[in-house]
Amino acid sequence: MDELRRLGWIEGTTLVIERKDPEYRLDRLPELAAELVRSKPNLIAAFSPPAVRAAKNATSEIPIVMLFVADPVGLGLASSLAHPGGNLTGVSTLVPGGFNAKALDLLRELLPQAKRVAVFINPANEIHRLTFPEMPPAAAKLGFQLDVVEMRETEEMPDAFAAAKARGAEALNIFGDPIFSYPPNRAPDLAAQAGLPSLSLMASFAQAGGLMSYGPDFPALARLGARYVDRILKGAKPAQLPIQQPTKFLLVINLKTAKSLGLEIPASLLARADELIE
Repeated sequence: MDELRRLGWIEGTTLVIERKDPEYRLDRLPELAAELVRSKPNLIAAFSPPAVRAAKNATSEIPIVMLFVADPVGLGLASSLAHPGGNLTGVSTLVPGGFNAKALDLLRELLPQAKRVAVFINPANEIHRLTFPEMPPAAAKLGFQLDVVEMRETEEMPDAFAAAKARGAEALNIFGDPIFSYPPNRAPDLAAQAGLPSLSLMASFAQAGGLMSYGPDFPALARLGARYVDRILKGAKPAQLPIQQPTKFLLVINLKTAKSLGLEIPASLLARADELIE
């Protein structure tokens, strides 16, 4: 909203916003998208792959600006990044290929002797199904054995952390998903109880007590999305606006958590960190 205000769009004055929140019930998204379409807005902004898919299925005419969607081409939401086609454009959160391998690189740099990494995924998440196949070959190259732990509900998390520990995991790679990030301190607290160094996508993970996070600069991506909203409301066509990709990824390290785990962060990681939490 700050970027929209900077561009001259003031809610209640020059802009009317109708919000629809499924409250973590993804099955409600098609119904909510249909309600939005019936209200005939000038534009729909959709966050996350399920919401974007629901909006795209609900209308082929109203412009859609998507945010926080990884690999929209791989998900079948756009024809290409350069020429998305149809009524949809926006911002992608990940550059396809290699991102998950980078996360494993960071864990290897942190834990040069570690052998076993548990990976938390949600099999209902389209992005996880699309990007996880990158990981086994990358893990093999780095000398990691992967232990995949699947979860579909937040309530499964305590058992998942306990299972990872029992199976001999020496570190955790937690994929980005709402069930792992709400409330923000849940996964960091469970990782601390298990005594496991953990890495996740969102900066909020490290800020809430997780050891490390590595992912795109989400506030910067939101600002890009706001600029596309501005351009479309001023007459631009979505099909003419290429899908933007992140150009910067942020590494956040929680030094307090590292100390509690008895870990010394290598100087090479400290030098690359965008934020150090003490």
